[in-house]
Amino acid sequence: MPYWEIFTPENAFTPEDKEQLSEAITSIYVNIVDVPKFYVVVLFKDMPADTMYVGGKANDNFVRIRVDHIARNGGTAEERAGFMSVIEAKLAPFVKDRGHDWEIHIDETPLDLWRTQGLIPPPAFSDMEKLWAKENRPVPYELSAS
Repeated sequence: MPYWEIFTPENAFTPEDKEQLSEAITSIYVNIVDVPKFYVVVLFKDMPADTMYVGGKANDNFVRIRVDHIARNGGTAEERAGFMSVIEAKLAPFVKDRGHDWEIHIDETPLDLWRTQGLIPPPAFSDMEKLWAKENRPVPYELSAS
């Protein structure tokens, strides 16, 4: 959590762009959502010309973003709207400001359907999750120690 898939026109982003955008996305979750840095995964999928279709027509200027949230879900409608505004602001220099068409959506996965390195992640904001954040990796633990 979170897992981002960013489908882009081929060569829309340089490797430096991808790193900067990944860092911007990671900052949202570390600074606002308060999850360990290593929870944030971003996958870029460069799409060759004539492989992205919108409304039945090829659109070689379209960026589609699919996000899965697991470690933190929910919030009020107002909180979710604020979160989407933060995301749009982080995306803008890479997508909107470059003249791309774009769309984003977020799915929420139940916590009990998540494992990392075979481990059940510790409860949100627990001492063990804080240790995972400090170590920037999953640390084996006994469930009762969370």
